[in-house]
Order: sequence, then structure tokens, then C-alpha cells
Amino acid sequence: MPIDFDKLDAEMDGIINESAEATDLKLASMISSITRMTDDEVLELFPKSGDVKKLKDLMMIVKSAGDRNDKVRRIVSNAEGFGDVILTLLNKFT
Repeated sequence: MPIDFDKLDAEMDGIINESAEATDLKLASMISSITRMTDDEVLELFPKSGDVKKLKDLMMIVKSAGDRNDKVRRIVSNAEGFGDVILTLLNKFT
């Protein structure tokens, strides 16, 4: 019996999309538990899990031990990655 690769591809894409959505929901829930944002706000602001990861990384720097100058240096060294997150947050809160 031959394998229908088109059907297999469509099924795999469906599973991947479901997994990504479940991951996004879990990430949003975790972020909302440590911020003043709701799950829905996190998902609205950061619909991609990669964006939520960047937000988490930025939050880890801000809340880490160390002086302000060290935190600023770490943020600046990752500014390209954090740019979208920072812009999104500033648009939300201004």
C-alpha cells in the first residue's frame, strides 16, 4: 500500500500547529502569572512563542542580581532581539 505523502504532510502540519498553540498557551499562562498581564493580553501582544521567550529573557535580566549598569549592558548587547518586545510593551503602556 503506497503512502500518501500529501495526506501525511497535512496531518503532520496539523499536529505541529496544535502543539505550537498549546505551547503558546502555556507560555502565556506562565508570563501572566508573574506579571500584571492576563493570558489573553500576553497572547495578543506576543502571539509567537519566540516573542514570549524574548520577553522572558528580558524579564530575567531586569529581575536578576547585579547593578543597573550591568543590566543595561546585557540588554544593549541583546537589543536587536529585544527590540520588538520593548516596542510592543511601550506601545501597550503608553
